[in-house]
Amino acid sequence: MENVIIIRFGEIFLKGKNKKHFENLLEKNIKNALSVYECEIEKSHNRFYVAKYDKDIETNLIETLKKVFGIHSVSPAIKIPTDITKVAELIANSLPNVNTFRVTVKRADKTINMTSTEIAGQIGGDILQLRQDLKVDLHNPELVINVDIRENKTSYIYYENVKCYEGMPVGCSGKGMLLLSGGIDSPVAGFRMAKRGMQINGIHFHSYPFTSLQAKQKVIDLGQIISSYCGHFPLFVVPFTKIQQAIHKYCKEDFMITVMRMIMVEISERIAISQNCGALITGESLGQVASQTLESITVTNSRVKNLPILRPLIDMDKTEIIKISKDINAFETSILPYEDCCTVFLPKNPVIKPKLSVAEAEYNKIIDLPQLIDEAINNVEVVKIKNKR
Repeated sequence: MENVIIIRFGEIFLKGKNKKHFENLLEKNIKNALSVYECEIEKSHNRFYVAKYDKDIETNLIETLKKVFGIHSVSPAIKIPTDITKVAELIANSLPNVNTFRVTVKRADKTINMTSTEIAGQIGGDILQLRQDLKVDLHNPELVINVDIRENKTSYIYYENVKCYEGMPVGCSGKGMLLLSGGIDSPVAGFRMAKRGMQINGIHFHSYPFTSLQAKQKVIDLGQIISSYCGHFPLFVVPFTKIQQAIHKYCKEDFMITVMRMIMVEISERIAISQNCGALITGESLGQVASQTLESITVTNSRVKNLPILRPLIDMDKTEIIKISKDINAFETSILPYEDCCTVFLPKNPVIKPKLSVAEAEYNKIIDLPQLIDEAINNVEVVKIKNKR
């Protein structure tokens, strides 16, 4: 008898001939996530198992596994050699304090000359003989006893099925550059793209002293929160003060946010390409603010020449985004009262439907902008965001 944690795959099942590649990547991500714990990862047909661990850390292992994309569900289980009589004895001696139960059997071992229903009936009957204080309730039991009989003459007994985030293993869908602000939306956008298997890099625009060092630390903290889902990554902190001062000096007030966004994505694309990223990622949601109307998005897109801009929150309302932010434990950090550069020199009435020709004219008003952009890129600070699983 041995305590193990069953790990079930998610969407990987749909990958056909390429399934092995995704399984190997998921196994690598699981090992990386659990590297701080004393345990081993075992593999059998369509399953991984965490084994040889101290029972005291089982809860920590499960909480960590829940954040590994590509896992459908996990279950703490007892592993024993397949023997139906001994399975019933073990269950009868280890059941929690309940009055009613139901046995559910999955039989992958087809050499056993009984159906899953027949095996469940036999185990249930044996338990009743050993525990006359219990009753079977097939419709509304206090406890469902799951018995998974695998092909390798091994059975697993478990009572709990812990749902995970599913998705795809991080690293199977290329790499994207996340524009990470100090707000609610961008960490959620990074989380959602990592869930689709994208490896994340981060970029942040910092306008010291107009924005404080606490604001920068807030973004680093948000990066560490999402690193628990996507792994460690570099955060490129771009000094943006001189560019913002130039925007304020040369551009019309109502176009300042529009021009700022144009320059941000232009810088982001250049750094993304240097890091072999295949896309930019933003937390934009259509119509949420002035810079996120269809017209504003079109203008922003005009400054990106080689990469797509992915907007995983584009159809979501704020309530949906906040729900995810709270679920991934980013919300309380996101609402800390430290301003980011988007709030510096904020116009009273930003243009809502900018024309591309007018936006380009305002952009071109900035004297020495190419040199300012080069200077900002050359002075980027790279912060290594550590995995905080």
